[in-house]
Amino acid sequence: MTNPPALPGFDTVVLGGGVAGCVLAARLSENPDRSVCLVEAGPDHGPRQESWPQKVLNARALPRDDVWERHGAFHRVRARILGGSSCIKGAWNTWGSHADHAEWTRAGGDRWSATALEPYRLRAVERMALRTVPDRELSLWASSALLAARDLGHEEVDMAAPGRPGYGRPLLNAVDGLRFNAAFAYLDPAVRSRPNLTILSDVLVDRLDVRAGRVRGARAVLDGRPVTLTADTYVLTCGTFGSPTVLLRSGVGPAAHLAEHGIRCAADLPGVGGNLSDQPGVFVPLSPTRELNAALAAKEAEGRLYVSRMLIRAASEYCPDGAWDLHLLPTAGPPLVGALPPGQYEAGVSAFLMKPASRGQVRLRSADPEAPPEITPAFLTDPGGRDLAVVRSGLEKVRELASALKSLAVPGDGAPAHTLPDDELRGRVGTYWHPVGTCAMGPADDPQAVVDGQGAVHGVAGLRVADASILPTVPAANTQLPVLAVAEMLAQTLGT
Repeated sequence: MTNPPALPGFDTVVLGGGVAGCVLAARLSENPDRSVCLVEAGPDHGPRQESWPQKVLNARALPRDDVWERHGAFHRVRARILGGSSCIKGAWNTWGSHADHAEWTRAGGDRWSATALEPYRLRAVERMALRTVPDRELSLWASSALLAARDLGHEEVDMAAPGRPGYGRPLLNAVDGLRFNAAFAYLDPAVRSRPNLTILSDVLVDRLDVRAGRVRGARAVLDGRPVTLTADTYVLTCGTFGSPTVLLRSGVGPAAHLAEHGIRCAADLPGVGGNLSDQPGVFVPLSPTRELNAALAAKEAEGRLYVSRMLIRAASEYCPDGAWDLHLLPTAGPPLVGALPPGQYEAGVSAFLMKPASRGQVRLRSADPEAPPEITPAFLTDPGGRDLAVVRSGLEKVRELASALKSLAVPGDGAPAHTLPDDELRGRVGTYWHPVGTCAMGPADDPQAVVDGQGAVHGVAGLRVADASILPTVPAANTQLPVLAVAEMLAQTLGT
């Protein structure tokens, strides 16, 4: 259809109902004089928690029903449901280091400093009802790992606040095994009842109509038919994989790539889809003892078995003073992939590289909005080999921690992970699922920058991006809490 029918116009259309989109829609609609429309490609199960699927509510598992690609590669997992990744991830919330904020401040200005973001961090913690892991949820493995971390000389720290390397428990958006997602926190019944807020679920965003340097409409598919949404301001919150693909289909991105797919270039921004940064890691499996298997089985019978409930922030020899570039994550419980006989469990420790130098990219396979994008994570490919060296450093620390836990689990046969050849080590890489950077912020004279420090897209009026894709570097943290805080900050910027 050449001219799809237009829905009633809005002041602001928020395209993407994930974590950031829920924050933006809730905060912007606090102004009764501003009409806001939130658009989500996946389902909305309503304001009452009891009407949501049990799989989404179960914080002991990682549900994979509401994702874009059910059987895609491990690094491609992305939510397709109102509430976004807060519905399918591990419900963990941690915070990064001051070094992260220094990187962001250089790209986006003082509003990105640790001090400036602190009130928004606190606001997000309160709204999401985040809480510390209670003692009753610690398995024998987790409680032993906490003691081992202390005995190895690590300092206990608050994982969800600015700080130092050390060990501790994350904050959770879950209570007694029930996941409390961003849709519950920000789009509660009172918010949903606002007459100036419209929520459209199961609506696929195709592209933006960009003409003469301004967005004139957002084209989407509603009930199988094309429609156009119009607004004064359009905010992309489709995530690190989704936001760049919408921009590319809209003709905003590298001109040569757009030409390959027959897309008219409306704004030549080479950085769109580049600079992809995620946190790779290597899992070191251990064989649980009979004692550990029995303890885990008893915990599971109580309904309180969680695979992971603590972590260690660690610094390699390549890390700046006072910061950390590794997460050491002990886990024990049912395997993430596959199954084991009753009473038997998987145990091990992962080393995750939190500050990778390697950069991947997101590109279109075609201009069809239903076609999945081409995602190249490029883990451990930096020319200098630093990422691989940091992972090896992390695996040496894993060996120390595993040795301290050897009464509960022992290493299997074979060479220690940190001594494996480069190719074999790369073959064992997984991900922490924290991609950022594909619409990176930076000054207008930076050819790789896509947005400024307020999320405004360079060269395109009326368009902002306000999700993890604008972070130029990944924080040394799980990204949910940082994205919540950033969305809180950007919502205030948009609202003034």
